[in-house]
Amino acid sequence: MAADAGDVRAMAVAVLGIGGLWVHEDRTAAGWASLQTRLRGALAQVDPQSVLGVRLRARLAAESDYRHGGHAEILAVLDEARKLLDPEARAEVLNLAHHCLLGPGQGPLRRELADELVREAVASGRRSHLLMGLLWQTVDLFLDGDPHARRRLGELRDHTARDDHLAVGFVVSAIDVMLALREGDFDRAEKLAALCHERGTAAGDVDATAWYCAQLVAIRWYQGRLPELLPLMEDLVHSPSLSVVDNACSAALAVAAAMTGDRRRAVGLLSALRGCDREDLPRSSSWLVTMTGIVEAAHLLGDAETASRAYEMLAPFGNLPAIVSLGVACFGSVHQALGLASLTAGDVDRAVDHLREAVQQNLGLEHWPAAAISRARYAQALALRAQPQDAPVVQLELAAADQEATALGVALPGGVASKPGPLQAVCVRAGRSWHLALGPRTAVVKDSVGMLHLAVLIANPGQEIRALDLVAGVSALSGTAGASVRDEAVNLSAQSVLDPMAVKQYRRRLLELSGEMDELERRGDDESVSASRVERDWLVAELADATGIGSRPRRFVQSGERARVAATKAIRRAVAHVTEVDAVIGEHLATAVRTGTSCSYRL
Repeated sequence: MAADAGDVRAMAVAVLGIGGLWVHEDRTAAGWASLQTRLRGALAQVDPQSVLGVRLRARLAAESDYRHGGHAEILAVLDEARKLLDPEARAEVLNLAHHCLLGPGQGPLRRELADELVREAVASGRRSHLLMGLLWQTVDLFLDGDPHARRRLGELRDHTARDDHLAVGFVVSAIDVMLALREGDFDRAEKLAALCHERGTAAGDVDATAWYCAQLVAIRWYQGRLPELLPLMEDLVHSPSLSVVDNACSAALAVAAAMTGDRRRAVGLLSALRGCDREDLPRSSSWLVTMTGIVEAAHLLGDAETASRAYEMLAPFGNLPAIVSLGVACFGSVHQALGLASLTAGDVDRAVDHLREAVQQNLGLEHWPAAAISRARYAQALALRAQPQDAPVVQLELAAADQEATALGVALPGGVASKPGPLQAVCVRAGRSWHLALGPRTAVVKDSVGMLHLAVLIANPGQEIRALDLVAGVSALSGTAGASVRDEAVNLSAQSVLDPMAVKQYRRRLLELSGEMDELERRGDDESVSASRVERDWLVAELADATGIGSRPRRFVQSGERARVAATKAIRRAVAHVTEVDAVIGEHLATAVRTGTSCSYRL
């Protein structure tokens, strides 16, 4: 109508309206070319420096920047728009500029633009500009993982409750789905996703179907049912309605293919993404989720090279949550992807650090499904590192992960044990002491023969170890003492009651006690002197029982009875010492350690 009437101003306004509220709404090649032609045609008929000229140039710049993941052109036009006396025009250009700054690492500038947009909206009196400003502020807070995001969401709800706005209400309904997902309420999240899709369709939003698919992908991923969506993702990944800067669907499809064992398909998709994962992959609002999917697929495929490259690219953004678009779905802390990439690349220590941080950040996000998975993967990394002090943490994290996963219906990733057993003690030698750990509890106990026996049993949980082998020394367990030690046909009468190492330790301890008792007597510590005297008498008795005429070592009788008695007494005394330091650990050992002709540590 404007063209027929020859109304240049009306033509320019109509072309700006065709662009829509958001950027990159017309995604077909023909549609985009048509919009560009109309915009340039209108611009050619107005003063480029006029209000209409700046608005047209801003739309052209935003459309170009968005398609390439940039923002230089639109920010340059924004500087010009700020000099205009028209607050509505300034607000319009601010909105377009903000939409081009949704990538990771652009949070500070985004927040400045959103705050400025709210101020301009108040100046212009335009309700739609105010709602867009509040919406961008809300989205920015969620994208940055800000703990106050829900406060701004509440303010936005109050405004839309008084007078609904289709476009803004659609985004708010999408955020509701994400929040239900974080809570682990998958049934409610799925119902809200269907309602969100209806609102998006009613608003005529081109992203309605893609967002619905992303929400279902997130829900099914945490349920361990992602392959169910393969047909849906196959259709969507080639849809012309999908944004040119959105590669998240391809990454999700690669993960699903890898989960079903379709290695060829997964490798093909991953290779296509890798081919443009450097500067060519636009840092859009879906970039973090795309990279998270690449890491998951690389892990399933054992692709260390891709995982390492993804790690390099994601490393600067570890403290951010991986969120789809404007708050459509959330896959937890990026530290989780960094930890998984490190595991895949074989850097276990780095994986432990990232996954420990992922647990804390997912708890801070109140993303319970992501927290359960990060706990399980953190435990997996600790188990692979296999340091003695890690064992109790592995048990605790697996227990917490399993409890949450069971309560929420979350499927823990393959390769992660989801049914941890009871807590297992860890016993590590440290100089002349032993460090015992059980879950978060620790105890430090002096060295003794009984502690040596306990350490051997704890290091071999569930294994029956003959008392004779314990007394004969650890070398018998490793096979270095020869087959005769374990052969039932051996003449057991040839075994000493105490092995030479034990005798040496007993005698050394007697010398230590002599010095300690002298010092304690000088200090007047009668209670400690009495305890030391009991220990001394016991050691003297043991040595007397173990040696015969001329201090030659006594031998066990063929039944091995003396070995049983010696090992039992030493272990019980050690357990008693542990109980004095920590009653809980002592009680655990008293229950779990079995003595007799054969001894064991059983949970």
